[in-house]
Amino acid sequence: MTYVVIGLGKFGFHVAKGLGQQGEKVIAIDNDEEKVRDIGEFVQDAIMLDSTDIRALREAGIGDAEVAIVSIGENIEASILTVMALKELGIQTVIAKAITQVHGQILSKLGAAKVIYPEMESAKKLVKRIVANMLYETIDLSTSMKLAKMTVPAFWVGTSILSPIFEDEYEVKAIAYKHQDEWHTSFEKDDILETGDILVVLGESNHIEALSKKV
Repeated sequence: MTYVVIGLGKFGFHVAKGLGQQGEKVIAIDNDEEKVRDIGEFVQDAIMLDSTDIRALREAGIGDAEVAIVSIGENIEASILTVMALKELGIQTVIAKAITQVHGQILSKLGAAKVIYPEMESAKKLVKRIVANMLYETIDLSTSMKLAKMTVPAFWVGTSILSPIFEDEYEVKAIAYKHQDEWHTSFEKDDILETGDILVVLGESNHIEALSKKV
């Protein structure tokens, strides 16, 4: 089986490297020459090209691969166009990285067999490592994404953890909260935030910073 990994940021690099170390046939692609050079020793083939260009993909023989992993997250347009190109080439299984739920929904509708959210998954793992008595704390997950932990501010007390207000008004996503010394990462509509609860949200750096000025 041949795997194509497109996008060699931290996530894509480690996916390509890991598959290569498992003895799998891997073709790694990025439009950054340095990233292509760095992955070269771990994979069968490393190619610098524009993954949104279906002709370039076809000429590189990408259409013969069984599985493609698209690890383009921050450039949403390139991510979408790449998935479209891969499906047009007839690749059966496309796994795609997404940053937001909307991004992921678009990728799924375009034919991605599985959509993954590495930043959100990493954020959940970090929740238990955040100091519980801090009023507001942030952790950088990438150059553009941050995690914030805070005591629930007064304007969110009485709000359902599933309320659209987090994304609609503050452009952040609630991913965990602590109530009566117990952390929760799966929610029901009647999970209401109370005074003294600890809340963890995920969002783009500028939105997290904007929120910090309101808390």
